[in-house]
Amino acid sequence: MIDLSFFKDKNILITGHTGFKGTWMCRTLVMAGAKVTGYSLEAPTNPNLFSMAGVEDKMNSIIGDIRDRDKLMKVFEEVQPEIVIHLAAQPIVRDSYKDPVYTYETNVMGTVNICECVRLTQSVKSFLNVTTDKVYENKEWEWGYRENEPLDGYDPYSNSKSCSELVTHSYKNSFFTDDRVAVSTARAGNVIGGGDFANDRIIPDCVRAAEAKRDIIIRNPFSTRPYQHVLEPVVAYLMIVKEQYENHELQGYYNVGPDEVDCVTTGDLVDMFVEKFGQGMKWVNQYDGGPHEANFLKLDCSKLKTTFGWRPRWSVSEALDKTVEWTKVYFDNGNIPEIMDKQINEFLGGR
Repeated sequence: MIDLSFFKDKNILITGHTGFKGTWMCRTLVMAGAKVTGYSLEAPTNPNLFSMAGVEDKMNSIIGDIRDRDKLMKVFEEVQPEIVIHLAAQPIVRDSYKDPVYTYETNVMGTVNICECVRLTQSVKSFLNVTTDKVYENKEWEWGYRENEPLDGYDPYSNSKSCSELVTHSYKNSFFTDDRVAVSTARAGNVIGGGDFANDRIIPDCVRAAEAKRDIIIRNPFSTRPYQHVLEPVVAYLMIVKEQYENHELQGYYNVGPDEVDCVTTGDLVDMFVEKFGQGMKWVNQYDGGPHEANFLKLDCSKLKTTFGWRPRWSVSEALDKTVEWTKVYFDNGNIPEIMDKQINEFLGGR
């Protein structure tokens, strides 16, 4: 497991810090004693995890649009970050069909803007652009995609993240060959965990159904996805930025996902949620004729494993245990920062 003491007193800039992954990352880095600056739009959901997590007063939280390069550049100039982690994105496939222009502006030009700020800021030593497992040209095959497979997302979200990868590759080849800054991208699978309130995601749909005491509606119970707890990629991202900070030869393009046994169908995932949550919940299959989404998607994470000795820590069943545990604390108006810290410490090996 990663030694978080590396991050103590490091200046770290995170875009998209008010989102689901971003909040868990901020909570982890605040625990580690890092000097965290976040740059993001207001939290994208109501309710939202960021307002519950108890981190806003422990970091420098700046509300701004990743498309506003001038404002972003001023933040870089003021903060002088050593490490930059780019999470800001329009992350929902269905929303990308509704507003493709905004999706491309945010996911492509947002990446151009962050890369340009990294290029012009001498303090940056380590940069990670977080994309998605959906960047690959999806051929619906049964084995996992590797980092050298062709990139070509189908829908506007997936395609814009493929473009984000290519922008990063171009900047890396054109401007970062002098070894001043290490640059990587990370392509993560579907994340679950406490505090995700997004629309059109299956576990938030389960949580909303549990709160309303109604059946869970599933659009496509037979789609297979690499589900993992949110702390899996969060800690993997931190591992990558740490290791490449110390050894630039470790920069590259990395898949972050569960082992194959934890790539399950949506129906199986919801079955597990229902069993663990209890209270007589059930789900119904109700396809609504929505836009195209991939049915079968797995990642081959051999590169991350062989390069860093990394392994997934929690199975999909354990990830759901943690999600249900967090959710019941939330339903009981319990202490959210406390349950987050408990789960972070458990994930890192402490008790």
